[in-house]
Amino acid sequence: MSRYPTHLFSDDYQVARERFRSASKVAAAALSEYVHPLPGPNGTVHSTDCAWFGPSNAKRVLVIISATHGAEGFAGAGPQLDWMLNVGAYGLPAETAGLVIHGIASWGYAWMRRCTEEGVDLNRNFIEFGGPLPENPGYDELAHLFVPTEIAGNALADAQKQLDAWRDKYGEPAYLTARGAGQYRHAGGLFYGGTEPTYARQLTERIIADFSLAERRGVGVVDLHTGLGPYGYGELISGHDPSTPGVERNRRWYGPNVAEPKKGTSITVPLKGMSQEGWGRLIGDALTFVSVEFGTLPPAGMQRALAQDHWLHNRGSVDWNDAETQRIKTEMYEAYCPRHDDWREMVMARCRQVTRQAIEGLQQSK
Repeated sequence: MSRYPTHLFSDDYQVARERFRSASKVAAAALSEYVHPLPGPNGTVHSTDCAWFGPSNAKRVLVIISATHGAEGFAGAGPQLDWMLNVGAYGLPAETAGLVIHGIASWGYAWMRRCTEEGVDLNRNFIEFGGPLPENPGYDELAHLFVPTEIAGNALADAQKQLDAWRDKYGEPAYLTARGAGQYRHAGGLFYGGTEPTYARQLTERIIADFSLAERRGVGVVDLHTGLGPYGYGELISGHDPSTPGVERNRRWYGPNVAEPKKGTSITVPLKGMSQEGWGRLIGDALTFVSVEFGTLPPAGMQRALAQDHWLHNRGSVDWNDAETQRIKTEMYEAYCPRHDDWREMVMARCRQVTRQAIEGLQQSK
C-alpha cells in the first residue's frame, strides 16, 4: 500500500470538482466559485473554485494553483486535496493564510485540453498586448508538422521524423525554442499566446483582486505543471528576472535545485507571457512565484498527444462520446497524469516538500 494518498487523483473533471468542494467543507475552508460561461462536455458545468484557509487579513498567503494548462489539473488537484485535508485543515502559522485555486483554466480541464477555450496557452497569454506580438520563426517553419492536417496511418510518425531531422540540423536549444517558447501567429497551433487577454487571464486578475493579494506582505505562489522533464521529477522553475527579490527568495526558500530558464539552468527555455508576469505586475516585489514541472512521457509521446488533440478540435465541434475522441482524450490524460502509483507518489512527496518550504519561507516576510 502506498504511503501517499494516491486515491486523491481523479480520472474525471466532475469527480475532481466535487472532491475539491467536499474537501473545502471538511477542512472548514471558505469556498468561492467562479462558474465558467461555456459548457463542458455533454453540457456539464465547470468552474474555477477557490478555497481560503486562515484569517482574511493575513499578512502572508500561500497560493497553490492547478490547471494553468487545463488537462494538467488532474495531476495538480491530487496534491491540492492532500494539502487541504492535512496542512490546511489543521492550521497554519500566525498571520498566514492559504488560497487553493482549483482549475484556473477550467474549460481546458473539463475538456481534457492543455489550452483555454480560445485555443490559447494561458502561460503565454500574459504579455502586454497593444504593441507588436513576439515572433517565433522556428515555429512558423514547423507549424504544419507540430499539428498535421491528418493523423491517420503514418502521418504523425512522418511528421515526427521531419521534426527530428530539423532538430538534428539546428540543435536541441533551437528546437525547444521553436516548439515551446510561444507563438502568436498560428491559432489552432501549439503554445499559441493569443491576440488579447483570455477569460482565464482576466479571471486570474479578478481572483488576485477579490482576495486582496496585492495588499499582503508576502505572497508565495506554487503553480503545478506536468509534461516536461524526467519521469516523476518535479523541477522547481523560477521565472523571476535574475536581479529581482523574487528570484533571491526562491533560492533561499527552495535551495540550490531551483532552475532558472533565464540563466539556462532549466528544462524549459525562457518564455514570454507567463502567468507569473501577470501576478508580478499586480503584486510587485512581495511575490515569490515558483512553478513545479513533473515529467511524464518522453517528448515524442507528448508531441503525439498534443498533435492529436489540436487536430481534433481544429475540425470544429467535438462529439465527446465518439470513440476517436475518447481515444485521443485518454492519451491526453496519460500524457499529463499517468495512472501509475510510483509517479503519483513522487508528485505527492515533492508537493508536500515544496508547500512546506513555501510556508516556512513566507514567515520571513514580516
